[in-house]
Amino acid sequence: MKNYEHRKGSVKIKVFTENKTPLQKQELNIKQKNHHFLFGCNGFEIIPYANEQLAGTAKAETEKYIERFLDLFNFVTLPFYWGQFEPEQGKLRTKELINTARWCKEHNLITKGHPLSWHTLAPGWLLDMSNKEILRTQIKRIERDVKDFSGLVDMWDVINEVVIMPIFNKYDNGLTRVCKELGRINLIKTVFEAARSTNPKATLILNDFDISPAYDILIEGCLEAGIEIDIIGIQSHMHQGYWGIEKTQWVLERFSRFNIPIHFSEVSLVSGEIMPPHYDDLNDFQVEEWPSTPEGEERQAREVVEFYKTLFAHPLVEGITWWDLLDGQWLKAPSGLIREDYSPKPAYEELQNLIKKEWWTEDISLVTDQEGQVEFTGFLGEYEIAFGDKKANFSLKDKAEKEISIYL
Repeated sequence: MKNYEHRKGSVKIKVFTENKTPLQKQELNIKQKNHHFLFGCNGFEIIPYANEQLAGTAKAETEKYIERFLDLFNFVTLPFYWGQFEPEQGKLRTKELINTARWCKEHNLITKGHPLSWHTLAPGWLLDMSNKEILRTQIKRIERDVKDFSGLVDMWDVINEVVIMPIFNKYDNGLTRVCKELGRINLIKTVFEAARSTNPKATLILNDFDISPAYDILIEGCLEAGIEIDIIGIQSHMHQGYWGIEKTQWVLERFSRFNIPIHFSEVSLVSGEIMPPHYDDLNDFQVEEWPSTPEGEERQAREVVEFYKTLFAHPLVEGITWWDLLDGQWLKAPSGLIREDYSPKPAYEELQNLIKKEWWTEDISLVTDQEGQVEFTGFLGEYEIAFGDKKANFSLKDKAEKEISIYL
């Protein structure tokens, strides 16, 4: 049995009427509205819908996707891949992504931008510049986008996959050139400082797929250099097979030594044939089709439950982002939680049971005492408290929080 007490808080709620009189000996109803923990997914399919670019069948299908998304997640990753965001220098997708981020906020989704700097999908037009010009342009890009999206996107994967960046040899790109010259830590320091100075309140993440000692050595070097990393991002694309509890706990133990919050930023498990182990780069596995199977779906569901329970039990893990809600997206993999016809797989249903039932505070009725107080314990998150037709909202975000006053 996992211990999830660190995910809960206990608080004394003092309830007053509008004229500041304690609400004595009255029944209150409390219901959870959202989690404090970030249960997320990339939401790239939301973009055309939020920008009213769909009609007919395409719109109806996307509405099915969105219904599934909102029923499960409270956190969304939006794409800021530079080569797609700015395919021609000065030609930006800012308005489209602002519309999407605003839509997400309106639907109670916390937003993250991914990523501000990455050698993959870097714009080709950087290649005509000197390294100094590339770096200057990268800094301006960070300052521009962090400023433009302040208040809508305040969490960023600042730089992605730096462990491999200076030795990346698939194709020439501007960021690998710069990383070779500056070194990993100097580049990380530069881009983090640009993001931090633009929005001091932003949450800044270092993200990587490399779970070898190379990544935690890099993090150690960053911290020694004075770089303030708010969250360590760990990718876990398990197309070649589930890590299992032992490996997952080994990863958690190694990165926990920094005492920095951890996000499992890109999680995938396939519900079809496992990718052969000899592929070093998952992108090299190119197939015409990759079907989901009944046996694979049952396996995926078991693995999803075990993986999420292991992560949720660890006190430093603050968020988990599934990568592709819908089958057939990246690499045509059956790594979605819903099938291509938008029907839920067993993994979706099991995850919904965890997030909205097992790890969810049931609706509760409590009676105030003579001083208008009740003692309440629940999973950290957002709540609604009601007395008759009067309602108010409160947050339970910190185990250290001991007392809340509410006026109804």
